[in-house]
Amino acid sequence: MARLPAGIRFIISFSRDQWYRAFIFILTFLLYASFHLSRKPISIVKGELHKYCTAWDEANVRFSSKAGSVAPDQLADNETDCGWAPFDKSNYQQLLGALDYSFLCAYAVGMYLSGIIGERLPIRYYLTFGMLASGAFTALFGLGYFYNIHSFGFYVVTQVINGLVQTTGWPSVVTCLGNWFGKGRRGLIMGVWNSHTSVGNILGSLIAGYWVSTCWGLSFVVPGAIVAAMGIVCFLFLIEHPKDVRCSSTLVTHSKAYENGTNRLRLQKQILKSEKNRPLDPEMQCLLLSDGKGSVHANHMVILPGDSGSATAAISFTGALKIPGVIEFSLCLLFAKLVSYTFLFWLPLYITNVDHLDAKKAGELSTLFDVGGIFGGILAGVISDRLEKRATTCGLMLLLAAPTLYIFSTISKMGLEATVAMLLLSGALVSGPYALITTAVSADLGTHKSLKGNAHALSTVTAIIDGTGSVVPDPPHSQGAELPGVSDGEPSSI
Repeated sequence: MARLPAGIRFIISFSRDQWYRAFIFILTFLLYASFHLSRKPISIVKGELHKYCTAWDEANVRFSSKAGSVAPDQLADNETDCGWAPFDKSNYQQLLGALDYSFLCAYAVGMYLSGIIGERLPIRYYLTFGMLASGAFTALFGLGYFYNIHSFGFYVVTQVINGLVQTTGWPSVVTCLGNWFGKGRRGLIMGVWNSHTSVGNILGSLIAGYWVSTCWGLSFVVPGAIVAAMGIVCFLFLIEHPKDVRCSSTLVTHSKAYENGTNRLRLQKQILKSEKNRPLDPEMQCLLLSDGKGSVHANHMVILPGDSGSATAAISFTGALKIPGVIEFSLCLLFAKLVSYTFLFWLPLYITNVDHLDAKKAGELSTLFDVGGIFGGILAGVISDRLEKRATTCGLMLLLAAPTLYIFSTISKMGLEATVAMLLLSGALVSGPYALITTAVSADLGTHKSLKGNAHALSTVTAIIDGTGSVVPDPPHSQGAELPGVSDGEPSSI
């Protein structure tokens, strides 16, 4: 027989289970990247919704010197050149900040409800609905450009509803990934997987930046269409649990005893004797299903979740709060996400004013913060896996992030090179603990040993942690404070 080609040998070297896990890893990565892709355009378009009006100021001076005043009709016409009404007025910072605040408040409140609902509904249907609705309301914001809508209430309501429906995403994808991957190397696996946040932000910046100066409505319509399309993909291809396709989840522990087939068989017998009448958690069920070669032993009776009379109950909200570490890590994420979302919503506008760049170039430059976040998330996962100390890793990175952000605010006015370097470093130190808490830590707590297999809490715990982190105060710019490097509406010199 002829020797198989190298490519085919590579393909068959992986088991059926491994191919399914790789597929779910990539699919959930793309699904949640599309959510973040739709959140980023608002920060890019802010520089277009309100623009510095040199023409208005020059006209003001010219007409004032000649006629002593400016004709009312000329003033009204020139005001529209400052951006898109109602964001073309002097209170634009409060109005733009209100859009962010509307989204975040709705997202935070909705997240607490979403986790509870997500525990009780099929993930595929729930996530598909959320993505289709999110795509619709993201595009609706952009339709305000094409239909010439200048009502502030229209944009606020759109942001509120979009914030609510986007809460379906995070608990669903984390629960699905947690079903497919065990605890071993969870920090590294989820650190790599969580780069979808940065990838989505980068793609959202590039897509929105392409149309921001010519037709900013498309900066929302195109991302909205992408999210909706991914919702259809989710409905067609998402597999919620390994048991749905007769696969086993990854079982990796820190004990070498599991690597020996004899010890695994001994452990299986002990478990059957000691826990004969108690429902088992998904990882232990998959252990009993497989002897390491994919076969199932006839003498092993396993009751799977979903079987009548044996399904584990979804945990209550208060029950999830009692899991050790949930409250502490929720508060930790609160402060990490405050910084991250300030950069998400305001960084392009800050760069526009400080570095004298247009909206498109500022959006492209702001992606460096997310590039740093990719490396930071992976680094945090690797370190926490090796040290086996998630909290220590998060605390150390946040301590280093504090002086880094102060330095960034100081030297970013010195030139473009300084801004680039500090964006990369700030992104790594801020997004590292953010990524670790929202993925590996949430998954650890959702399968905490205190649950003892009597309840499943992954979706609820994930929603509580991420929801608390989203209860962030509005950035100071929205309260009327001047952007760094901005005075009286004029960009300062570098």
